[in-house]
Amino acid sequence: MASVILVRCVRGARAVYHPALCLRQGGGGGVRPAAAAAATTSLLARRDFWQQRLVQAPGNAQQCVQWRRFSDLPPLTPESIQERVFHVLKLYDKINPEKLQVTSHFMKDLGLDSLDQVEIVMAMEDEFGFEIPDVEAEKLMCPQDIVKYVAEKKDIL
Repeated sequence: MASVILVRCVRGARAVYHPALCLRQGGGGGVRPAAAAAATTSLLARRDFWQQRLVQAPGNAQQCVQWRRFSDLPPLTPESIQERVFHVLKLYDKINPEKLQVTSHFMKDLGLDSLDQVEIVMAMEDEFGFEIPDVEAEKLMCPQDIVKYVAEKKDIL
C-alpha cells in the first residue's frame, strides 16, 4: 500500500502539502510557515486550509502526504441483511415490488428465469462484498435463502 502511495506521489498525482512535514524535513516546498500557523487556529480552519492546498505532487516524494478517511459499517443484523436484500431486489426491474415477500420463489412466484437468478446473485455479491460460489448460488431460490446464506457467511446467526 505504501508503495502505491509513493508511486502516485512520484508520478505527479494530486497530493496535499503538510506544513509540519515540510518544515521538519527542511524542505518548505512552497508552503509558507505563516500559512501553517494560521491553519492551526481551529479545526474548521485546518479543514478549509487543507481543502485549498490540493496541488500537484512535488518531485520530492517525501513531502507527499495522502489523506484517507476510514469509517466502519454499522453491525449486520438479520433485519439489516433482510432490508438490504429487499432493497436490491426492489431495484431489479423484472421484479414487481408488490409481489415480493420473504418466501417468494424467484421462478415460481416472481416469474424469473435462471439468467435473472444469476443477475440477482451477482447483485447480492456486489451489495455484501463477497463472492457466492456457483454451487451455493443455485440453492438461493428466495429472499429468505439469501438472507440466511449472508447471515451464515458473515457469522451473524
